[in-house]
Amino acid sequence: MLTHFNPVAMAVALLVALALDRWRGEPPERWHPVVWMGHYLRVAGNWLQRGVAQPGVRDLGSFWRGAIAWYGGVAIVCIAYAALGWAGLKLPAGLGALAQAMVAGVLLGWLLKPMLAWALLKDEVLAVERALDEQVGGSLAQGRQRLRWLVSRDVSALTSVQVRESAIETLAENLNDAVIAPIFWFVLLGLPGAALYRFANTADAMWGYPGVYQGQHWEWAGKWAARADDILSWVPARLTGALLWAVVACQRGPAPRFGLAVLRQQARQTPSPNSGWPMAAMALALNVSLAKPGVYTLNASGRAAQPLDTALAVAYASKVLLVQVVSVLVALICVAICLRGGA
Repeated sequence: MLTHFNPVAMAVALLVALALDRWRGEPPERWHPVVWMGHYLRVAGNWLQRGVAQPGVRDLGSFWRGAIAWYGGVAIVCIAYAALGWAGLKLPAGLGALAQAMVAGVLLGWLLKPMLAWALLKDEVLAVERALDEQVGGSLAQGRQRLRWLVSRDVSALTSVQVRESAIETLAENLNDAVIAPIFWFVLLGLPGAALYRFANTADAMWGYPGVYQGQHWEWAGKWAARADDILSWVPARLTGALLWAVVACQRGPAPRFGLAVLRQQARQTPSPNSGWPMAAMALALNVSLAKPGVYTLNASGRAAQPLDTALAVAYASKVLLVQVVSVLVALICVAICLRGGA
């Protein structure tokens, strides 16, 4: 009988999840676990807003209600995914250990896939660039409209360069949020770990605003969700930045080089303790300046982002994912060998 941790099953699950992501894309919305998480957070958020104080008021009641609602969602998600993971591993012993692991890995991969969104992220970022391309009928207005699918900021006054910068920033930030971090937590805690992270990240996206957003007050009601996401993203965000640094350092030819000390200094320019790491690494890797007007400028001495930079950013991000996956597979194979040797 398989144990709770089976490195072969986890390795197969990761490969199956990435294969499904590439060739099948996202599940239908009505069956998508992250969409279900969003429904819960929307209902719970409306409940939180009923008792929220006015902006600028220290509102510990809303803070603790937000924490309770967050933990309630975490409990539902983690229990559900722990049960599904256990059921996926509990297969008839007659199959044999390796066959059990392979079949369990396929089942776990189907469950893991909705926690990853690399193909969707890549396609949406490239779609922004195509929408800007006047040679194929695009325009600045179309680029702005397409960017609205990716960001919550006001895009109505952005130039074409700023639209492109925003798309590249989104790619870098969500490379961590939708790919690297879920895999990181899957390796550490299995399916519940990946689901926990995606719930926390979704809660931060919906509740984690420092003040008023769309007429709702989140300064205190969303503080727990924002801090929880900061904690869970701390290591993966720095890992994403370091992997981007390593990918660029191993490039042949005239690719820009930058040191980890420079990356650390640039990453501190953003208000978020985590998002600056992958975004700064991407800005330095491309040697472009990435800015959010009035908030931060990363790699201020870099050039303006050009159309080819979007495709290059996607190529760098793809290599980062490849390096992470290969590293995880090697580690899991080593663990499997050690476990078999100690049996």
